[in-house]
Amino acid sequence: MTSTGSVLVVTSLDDPTADMVVAELHDRGVPVVRFDSGDFPTTLAVAATITGDGLSGTLSTPSRVADLALVRSLYYRRPSGFTFPGLDSQSTRFALAEARYGLGGVLASLPACLYVNHPHRIGDAEFKPSGLAAAVDVGLPVPPTLITSAPDAARDFIRRHGPVLYKPLSVPPDSLDGSSRTVNIADVTADEIDDTVSGTAHLFQQCVDKIADVRVTVMGSRVFCVRIDSGLLDWRTDYNRLSYSVVEPPPGMREALHAYLSHFRLAFGAFDFAIDRHGAWCFLECNPSGQWAWLQAETGLPMVSAMADLLEKGRSSTPSQLMTSS
Repeated sequence: MTSTGSVLVVTSLDDPTADMVVAELHDRGVPVVRFDSGDFPTTLAVAATITGDGLSGTLSTPSRVADLALVRSLYYRRPSGFTFPGLDSQSTRFALAEARYGLGGVLASLPACLYVNHPHRIGDAEFKPSGLAAAVDVGLPVPPTLITSAPDAARDFIRRHGPVLYKPLSVPPDSLDGSSRTVNIADVTADEIDDTVSGTAHLFQQCVDKIADVRVTVMGSRVFCVRIDSGLLDWRTDYNRLSYSVVEPPPGMREALHAYLSHFRLAFGAFDFAIDRHGAWCFLECNPSGQWAWLQAETGLPMVSAMADLLEKGRSSTPSQLMTSS
């Protein structure tokens, strides 16, 4: 089946959020081509031509063929990595690079396509120092933050701004004995800083004296704010202790959020804020690929519908037009 005006959904097989969005689009009669870029080239094929008329061609799965010139939107979620079993290490490195720059380059160059989000822009926005600097530029309050590899600078920062948290600058995939693991946010004192800090870059941030957290999910022009009460330093460590309530953002917050996304040319963002004891919202980070569907189940907010609206409208509007529409 050839799908014109399709929505491309790029993600792994196990993605409940994508499942809900795809089901909503199917119910609306919107053609969807879902695939995992990690399936290339086994069950995913691309044939793209670039001429004076631009990029055209097809992308094929076992059940769908998408016309690349007519893709209305691309929802880039959480695809798996390329694999080339059976090749030697040198051949694998070559094949991986060719797949990344070949298939990846085609998917990043679709004409008149709305990206949610563009994979290159996701990469830009995942640098935490860039996100914090952008937040300051658009007027969002940010806790004092230090990025350093100097132990003395870390100790001095902690003494001046304590209490201070250590936060990882990235979340690389890691496992121990077959179980996934990550580096947790933790309190840190000046006495705990030793020379191992000089081994790489570290992020230290003043701890907000918070009473609650807020997850703000922006989809085009739609803004969904959910207060999360937990009593935890990091609410993501124990979902069973969370309670949720829908709240309105402070005055000027919507405009600042859209300005932040425009800075990175994003159509979607999952923002985290801490609410301090004076009721002020303090920016912590924005994840350009953050999870959000569980919040609909907890609050009843029409988030799946909003994402489907964005993807369905797709190429008829630019991300900036979608963000500033009423």
